[in-house]
Amino acid sequence: MTVLEHTPTNPAEASTLRALEAEAIEIIREVVAEFDRPALLFSGGKDSAVLLHVALKALAPAPLPITLLHVDTGHNLPEVIAFRDEIVARHGLRLHVAAVEDWIADGRLTERPDGTRNPLQTVPLVDTIAEQKFDALLGGARRDEDRARAKERIFSVRNALGGWDPRNQRPELWNVYNGRHAPGENTRVFPLSNWTELDIWRYIEAENVALPPIYFAHDREVFERDGMWLTSGPWFGPRPDEKVVTKSVRYRTVGDGSCTGAVESNARTTAEIIAEVAASHLTERGATRADDRLSEAAMEDRKREGYF
Repeated sequence: MTVLEHTPTNPAEASTLRALEAEAIEIIREVVAEFDRPALLFSGGKDSAVLLHVALKALAPAPLPITLLHVDTGHNLPEVIAFRDEIVARHGLRLHVAAVEDWIADGRLTERPDGTRNPLQTVPLVDTIAEQKFDALLGGARRDEDRARAKERIFSVRNALGGWDPRNQRPELWNVYNGRHAPGENTRVFPLSNWTELDIWRYIEAENVALPPIYFAHDREVFERDGMWLTSGPWFGPRPDEKVVTKSVRYRTVGDGSCTGAVESNARTTAEIIAEVAASHLTERGATRADDRLSEAAMEDRKREGYF
């Protein structure tokens, strides 16, 4: 089925979601047709959950011929990992986990002084692509997340080291995608490029897409750092001067717990979150991801090195 199962009440919104879904389905089918060993980056976050949902629809009733890949920092919130494993079991999918912890243990990576592991994901990702011989990776990145995301094509060729050259982008006129790649190269593919955070939430509501519970408001012990509400875990914090308090919060994005903050919220339903996102002037990464505040070009620097 390539149409929405639950039509939003607003006809204009429904039309937009149908067009976005149809585009994503076409891209996913193109990947399956053109590449030999595709993988889908699946963290258990909302964008990857939507991407997987669309991929399952795109290829139904056939089983998904795509391996799921998660580069696990070891600092993910437990609710997200439990959700990831539940989805994999529910649909009988193949999951390959590249654990940053393994790269630290054998000396290929060194723990950062600040305890943040998001920047450490690049090496395990590039190594795993080479080891598993993945030639295409489907990701849930969207252009509205970051300026570096907006500069990237839907089909983005990467060199043998995973590097991205923004000057070496192929034209994508009339929705014609070029998957050609040399031996050793791989292509990152972003079917949700043209979606916004609001589109994602409207689609989640329309399709009843399952998500980890931390996306919805809940009471949680948190501490404030750099204008964000972080939670305690196997990373640095809270510091002696950081007071732990209980607040009603939710997560707009998920990732390494040391740098992914929650926002104060009472939105406990998808409809309430849609209203909240519609009124926001900050993207979820800009509001709650400390790793993107390391420099003005933090995201682009990591993408050049092989980050998704």
